[in-house]
Amino acid sequence: MVSFFGGRIKFDRNELAGAFGDIGTDLPLIIGMIIASGLNVTNVLVTYGSMQLLTAFIYGIPMPVQPLKAVAMIVISQKVSPEIIYGGGLAIGLFVLVLSLSGIMDLLAKIIPKVVVRGIQMGLGINLALTAMKDYIPAESINGYFLAFIAFSLVLLFLGNRKYPPAIFIIVLGIMYAVVFNISDWEFIKHINLTLPSIHVPQWSDMVTGFLLLALPQIPLSIGNSIIATKQIANDYFPQKKVSVKKISLTYSIINILNPFLGGIPTCHGSGGIAGHYTFGARTGGSVFLYGSMYLIIGLFFSEGFEQIIKFFPLPILGIILFFEGLALIMLMKDILDSKRSLMISFIVALSCIGLKFGFLIGMILGVVLYYTTDSRVKNTFKFKITFFKKKPF
Repeated sequence: MVSFFGGRIKFDRNELAGAFGDIGTDLPLIIGMIIASGLNVTNVLVTYGSMQLLTAFIYGIPMPVQPLKAVAMIVISQKVSPEIIYGGGLAIGLFVLVLSLSGIMDLLAKIIPKVVVRGIQMGLGINLALTAMKDYIPAESINGYFLAFIAFSLVLLFLGNRKYPPAIFIIVLGIMYAVVFNISDWEFIKHINLTLPSIHVPQWSDMVTGFLLLALPQIPLSIGNSIIATKQIANDYFPQKKVSVKKISLTYSIINILNPFLGGIPTCHGSGGIAGHYTFGARTGGSVFLYGSMYLIIGLFFSEGFEQIIKFFPLPILGIILFFEGLALIMLMKDILDSKRSLMISFIVALSCIGLKFGFLIGMILGVVLYYTTDSRVKNTFKFKITFFKKKPF
């Protein structure tokens, strides 16, 4: 094991295994945005990798960055232009920066209770697990199911094993499968050469359009999952390294202010990302450093052959990684299982997140309202105030 910065960055087999804990979520969204919008591969991958390295050093725990999910879905479905993506990303970064510096984000964190956060996490976890089962595991027909079964069995066999982390086994399995079944030639090797990213300056008109089209649907999800839920799970996993809402929202803002100028996609922190890295063995920023380095190397040297590279790795393997990442988020519910009221509120929030358009916003608001209107302490306080004013002589 190699350790740096007082143990904040470590490199061992567990950090290596954890580095692949979020790839099932990230890679499909990155690929989809590149293909849909014609984004520059070098810019996207180099910037994405650089932001991973930045957060690895800042936090010293597995705190990866991820593509903004609502933004990615809109970009992929509507084929949004790169200029509007850059403008929208910058608008999101500046908006969250204002919330953070004004103290509004801290206020929201105090108002939104843990049971609502757990509901958001469960909704996201179920979404990830369902996506894995519907879109990834069946991707290669019978071979895909068989491959997924082997990967699933390996994870169950070695899950929680610090000596033999399961992610290493299933990544090796995926590479072996790709070499045998998916690689017909090695044409992509001819495209190895150094390619540097270019600089972009977002325009005001693109920022306005990007804010309306991309930022407004994303911001509720970012507040609920990317910031508040991420703070909760970081402190659940690493109680000795308390992470504040303000710190997370500031780094969220900074990376999204930097991304557009470097041609990168809008990104965030995420409770699913931490859960994925942690589940597969990571305990320091080393996993995030390794993960970011992978994107940097591909972006700098393999960007021209990237489309060929991404076709090689089997989707069922990514599906199993995604499934267990979702399961880890769902399992966070264990600390509210003793309260029927908390479970009810969390399930309502989760189902709203899964089933409704703008579900993360609706679920968050609904959960907060239910929490405070069904809290006996709040009711008693309210009754006391009414009784006090009724008895008060005039």
